[in-house]
Amino acid sequence: MFFGSLPYKTKQFFFVLIKLSIVVGAFYFIYKKLATNENLDFYEFWSFLKENDSFSAKNILFLFILTLFNWFFEILKWKTLVGYIKVISFKNALEQSLGALTASLFTPNRIGEYGAKAVYYQASKRKQVMLLNLLSNMMQMSATVIFGCLGFIIMYSKYNIEINSFKVLRILIIITLIGVFTLFGIRQKRFKIKGFSMEKLSAFFKNLPLKIHLLTFGFSILRYFIFSFQFYFLLQLFGVNVSYYNAMIVITSMYLLSSIIPSIFIFDVVIKGSVAVYLFSLVGVNEFTTLSIITLMWLLNFVIPSVFGSYYVLNFNLYKTEDH
Repeated sequence: MFFGSLPYKTKQFFFVLIKLSIVVGAFYFIYKKLATNENLDFYEFWSFLKENDSFSAKNILFLFILTLFNWFFEILKWKTLVGYIKVISFKNALEQSLGALTASLFTPNRIGEYGAKAVYYQASKRKQVMLLNLLSNMMQMSATVIFGCLGFIIMYSKYNIEINSFKVLRILIIITLIGVFTLFGIRQKRFKIKGFSMEKLSAFFKNLPLKIHLLTFGFSILRYFIFSFQFYFLLQLFGVNVSYYNAMIVITSMYLLSSIIPSIFIFDVVIKGSVAVYLFSLVGVNEFTTLSIITLMWLLNFVIPSVFGSYYVLNFNLYKTEDH
C-alpha cells in the first residue's frame, strides 16, 4: 500500500479518516435517498406510517424478525463460502458482512462490497475472497432469475402486459452480441476478469466442494423467500387485498426486472421504483403504497443493518487483519 513509507502515527490518522469518511458517506447517502426522493415525499410517508394502525408493535417486531433471518442466512452463506480458504466464526462473518454493506452502500450496484470484504484477509487470499463474493452474488441472482422467470411467465399469461416488440428485439440482439463476444473471449484464453483467466476462474469454481455450492444456493433461496414474504406482509399492512399467489407473481417479476435492468446507482430508485409501480398497478396497488413498501424494504434490509455495520467499520483495524 502507498501508506508503507509513512510514519505509524500518520498511517493511523489517515486510516481513521478513511473509516470516518466511509461512515459519514453512508449516512449522507441514506439521508439523500430519504430527504430528496422526488417520487416519495418523506414527511408524507412518515405521517402515513404514524397514522396507520396496522403498524403495531407486534407487526413491527415481526418485520424486524424477518430482517434478522434474512441477514442470518446471508451471514451463514458468507461463513460457508469463506470456510473454503479460512474457517471463521459466525461473529467474524457478521462483522465482515455488515461492515462491507456499510462500506459499499453508496457505491454503484454495491460493487465496493468486493474490496471491503477482501481487506479482512491477507493480500495472498484477497483475490480468492473476491471470487467467493462473486459466487455468493451469482447464487442470489440465480434464485432471483429462476423464480422471477416463473413469475413473469405466469404474469404475462394472466395480465395484459404491454411489451414493445422493437425494444425487446433490440435487447435480445444486444444480449446475443454480448454472449457471442463472451464466448469468443473465453476461447481466447487471454480473456481475464480481475486478473483471472476464464480457465482459472472455471477451475476455481469447479474445485469448490459440491456441498458448498448446494449450501450457498440453499441459503440464497431461503433469503429470497424471506424478503419476498416480507414484501407481501407489508402489502397486507398497507391494506392491499391480494392473495399470496397473485402477490408473489408480481413480487418475483419485480425482483427479476429490477435486477436485470441496467442502471446507474444515482437513478437506481427511480428506475426500479417505476418497474414496481407499473407491475403492481396491474393488481390495483396505487403508486404511493408501492413506493412506500419499497422504501420500507430498503430501510429494513439495508439501512438498519448498515447502521450496525458502521460500528464494525469504525472498529476495523487493517494491521491486525493482515495477520489473519
